[in-house]
Amino acid sequence: MLPLTFADIEAAAGRIAGQVLRTPAVTSDAVSRATGATVTLKLDNLQATGAFKERGAANRLALLTPAERTAGVVAMSAGNHAQAVARHARLQGISAVIVMPRSTPLTKVTRTSGWGARVVLHGETLAEAAEHARALAAAEGRVFIHPYDDPAVIAGQGTLGLELLADVPDLDALVVPVGGGGLIAGCAVAAAAMRPGLEVIGVEVAAYAALAQRLAGQPVTVGGATIAEGIAVRDIGATPLAVIREHVADVVVVPERAVEEAIALLAEGAKTVAEGAGAAGVAALLAFPDRFAGRRVGVPVCGGNIDSRILANVLLRNLLRDGRLRRLVLEIPDRPGMLADIATRIGRDGGNIIEVSHHRLFASPSVQAAELEIMFEARDAAHGAEIVRALQETYQLRRV
Repeated sequence: MLPLTFADIEAAAGRIAGQVLRTPAVTSDAVSRATGATVTLKLDNLQATGAFKERGAANRLALLTPAERTAGVVAMSAGNHAQAVARHARLQGISAVIVMPRSTPLTKVTRTSGWGARVVLHGETLAEAAEHARALAAAEGRVFIHPYDDPAVIAGQGTLGLELLADVPDLDALVVPVGGGGLIAGCAVAAAAMRPGLEVIGVEVAAYAALAQRLAGQPVTVGGATIAEGIAVRDIGATPLAVIREHVADVVVVPERAVEEAIALLAEGAKTVAEGAGAAGVAALLAFPDRFAGRRVGVPVCGGNIDSRILANVLLRNLLRDGRLRRLVLEIPDRPGMLADIATRIGRDGGNIIEVSHHRLFASPSVQAAELEIMFEARDAAHGAEIVRALQETYQLRRV
C-alpha cells in the first residue's frame, strides 16, 4: 500500500487554503511554438517565497502537535524548502532553524534569514547539511522537517498537480522536475486519481540523475556544477520513490545547456522568471521535441529564485548561441577613422554595438596595424551573419 492517497492531497489543499497562493495555469504561445507542443505552465514561481515548496511546508507545519510547535523545527535545504519552512514557521509562530549547504546562492540565504529563521551554513552538499540538521534537531529537541521524504510534505506538493488538473483537465502529459522526488510523487498521485492514464514524466539534470539511475538499477553517481541547484539531490526519498515506481511513466535527463535555454525562453517568451530547477520541465521539451510534439503538456515552473547575475549571464549566453549577439576580432590599419568607419557600417546595417576594445601595442602582428574586438547585437542569426559578411568585404576578420 502506498504511503500517500488522493484523500491526503485533498485534505492538504483544504488545510493550506489561504496560506498558499493558488497559482495560475497559463498556456504559453511562445513555449508552445518553440517546442511543438501545447504547453500549459503552472506558475508556482509566483508564490510568496518564489517556489512550490510552500505547499509542503505549510501542510507539514499545520500538522504539528502543540508540544512540537513549542519545541520548534529544523530543516535542511538548498534554498526553496528553507524559505518555505521559515515563512510558514513565522506565520504560525514557530521557531525555525535552517541548515543550508555553503554553496547555496546568496539570494536564497538572504531571503531565508529575512523570514526570521536562524540560518546555519554547513557542508558542501545537501547530504552533509541534512546530517547536521538532524544533529541539531536531536540536540535542541526540534522537529526535523524533511524537504521531500515525508508523506505530509508530499501531500502538500501534490496540491500543485490537483490545481493544475482542475484548471486544465485535458492534458496528455505532465512533465515535472525531480530533485528528491516529493513534487512528482504528489502530482503523480493526484494525476492517477483525477486523470487515469495521464503520462507523468520526471526530469533530472545530467549531473544529478539519481532517479534515472535508481530506476535503471545502476549505482547512483552524481555531482558537478549545475545551474539547477534546486534539484541537485543525491538521494531520492524512500517515500516518493515508492510512489514514483507505481505512477511515473519515465524519467528523462537533460543537459545543462537545455536548462539555460529554457530559462531564457521563459524570460523572453513567456515573460516569467525561472531558476534552473524551475525551468527543467521546459528544458525537457526543448531537449526531446519529438517526444512531446503535438501533445498537450502541463509543466510546473516550480521556482523563480535565481540570482540576478546568473540570470543576466544566462540571457547573454543565449544571445550568443542563437546569433543575436556577435563577437568579432578584426585586424585593421592603424590610422585615423578606421574605428569610426566600422561603427558606421555596423550601425548602417542595423546592428547595435555593445562593446569595443581597441589594442595597438601587443595584440597586432604589425606596428602599423591594430586589433579591434567588437561586440554587437543583431535582430537574429541571419541579420548578424549579413553584417559580418559586409565587414569581411573590407576588413580582415581574425575571429568570428
